[in-house]
Amino acid sequence: MKNGKYGFGIIGLGMISSFHAKAIASLDDAYLVAGFDMVPGKAESFCKDKSGVKPYDRLEDFLANPEIDVVTVTTPSGAHLEVALQAINAHKNVIIEKPMEITPERIDQLITAAKANHVMLAGVFQSRYMEASNLVKKAIEEGRFGQLTLCNAQVKWYRSQEYYDSVGWRGTWKLDGGGALMNQSIHAIDLLQWFGGPVSEISGVTGLLGHKNIEVEDTAAAVLKFQNGAIGVIEGSTAVYPGFLKKIEICGTKGSAVLEEESLTLWKFDEERPEDEKIRQEFMDKNSSKGGSSDPAAINFVGHARCFEDVIHAIKTGTLPKVTGEEARKSVKIICSIYKSAQTGAKVVF
Repeated sequence: MKNGKYGFGIIGLGMISSFHAKAIASLDDAYLVAGFDMVPGKAESFCKDKSGVKPYDRLEDFLANPEIDVVTVTTPSGAHLEVALQAINAHKNVIIEKPMEITPERIDQLITAAKANHVMLAGVFQSRYMEASNLVKKAIEEGRFGQLTLCNAQVKWYRSQEYYDSVGWRGTWKLDGGGALMNQSIHAIDLLQWFGGPVSEISGVTGLLGHKNIEVEDTAAAVLKFQNGAIGVIEGSTAVYPGFLKKIEICGTKGSAVLEEESLTLWKFDEERPEDEKIRQEFMDKNSSKGGSSDPAAINFVGHARCFEDVIHAIKTGTLPKVTGEEARKSVKIICSIYKSAQTGAKVVF
């Protein structure tokens, strides 16, 4: 920490690292110290236009930098565990891109290590920080929906064959951990379980319909039951042209809401409140980007900034961030259960 600011370092300098860098630069109490990538020359390229930011191609040297208080991890999903464990064991606070890892068991290793080293472990689920998402969450907690009945998530996105062909790890079980569910739909699945609560059982089917030469699914659907009795449907695909905004539908006996990225396209309750019309007017057309529906780079860094700000606040106050390791684990368990159900043809009971 220097001049009241927390020093950040980024591990893995692919596409998403630029969003992390912009998010860090936007915060009053954070600054970017260093970037690491094992590919020769990549760190130098990343840091050359960032004054004072140090490039590293040896992780040990990067983690030895005393200015780094917080490490963000943006390597391929299945390569999060090893580098994050090294950062945790170096007593750095760690923020990991979604998914935190590709199985619940690998996430458990991170949770255990963070507790043993007394450092913060957090995940990146920027949709939880959107104002519209928090309005839905608050209304659920206040009981405005009555008995939840149907809670659905739709991620009908498009990715070209070139998207998968351009990087060797994409579409592999080892490093991507899955396809349309684990990589693209996970934000919606996280919101769905955050809204609907714990899942009690799930059945799923998957397919590879619009792409070739990848190991994982590009299309999937699942039916799930929540512990509160509600029933849900998850649809995820990267083979739907031209790609649509992710949609969450929360329906109950006394109200319904439909969330499309940052917009609320439906906000209706049996017991109307004075603020409801204002909410409809303000959040009906709120989207500031396409949410990555057809282009993975078509997002902004605001959600990341809010996530990082939340983690800094948690470090300062000794509290927990919104997306702890335990929270980040929940969506991964749901997705892995869908894969298991699709492979065995059997329902998975939690």
